[in-house]
Amino acid sequence: MPRARPQLISAKLEKLHPTQLTVGLAEVADKRQEWKKLKRKERAAALDNHWFPSVLGPEGVYYIVDHHHFGLALIEEEVKKASLLVLKDLSFVDTVTFWNVMNFNQWAHPYDGRGVRRTFEAIPKSIADLQDDPYRSLAGRLRRAGGYAKDATPYSEFLWADFFRSRIASDQINDLSPKLQTKAMNLARSQEARYLPGWVGPIVN
Repeated sequence: MPRARPQLISAKLEKLHPTQLTVGLAEVADKRQEWKKLKRKERAAALDNHWFPSVLGPEGVYYIVDHHHFGLALIEEEVKKASLLVLKDLSFVDTVTFWNVMNFNQWAHPYDGRGVRRTFEAIPKSIADLQDDPYRSLAGRLRRAGGYAKDATPYSEFLWADFFRSRIASDQINDLSPKLQTKAMNLARSQEARYLPGWVGPIVN
């Protein structure tokens, strides 16, 4: 029996608005490499199975609330369209109310590449204009390497990015070397990190 699918709409990637300021550009590059390895049918299947949760905002603009890294990777690979799953229609409210609702539902993350909270107006109007946060790239690499578990907590990888930001100097972060990742892995498994979502370190009584 075929699996039931949600109602999806097609949209141009270049028209979608992000709900955060940053991504990890190294993680975007990783996703581009994964995309390049896919054959035509595999790419079609990937797009069919990876839709973007979104909210319809004022002036009929669609805001994606997840998968920003994948979205930027697709844009850089010159993919034109993707499928959206519309979570809420807020097109009838004013801009202030819109962002209040987005904030309440944890559908926005207005923090810059230094981990500093900014105004919602600072969020770019295009996925292509997202800033780089190398600590977010490190957090993504660590999760895929088993440093912590995938968790449903919104923006959990940004929490991990901030954890690393306060413990690894900015002049050490850019190359994501094996030595750096080993250091980050030790930090991720430490008792200091036990408050973070997905922590898998040893439990000490």
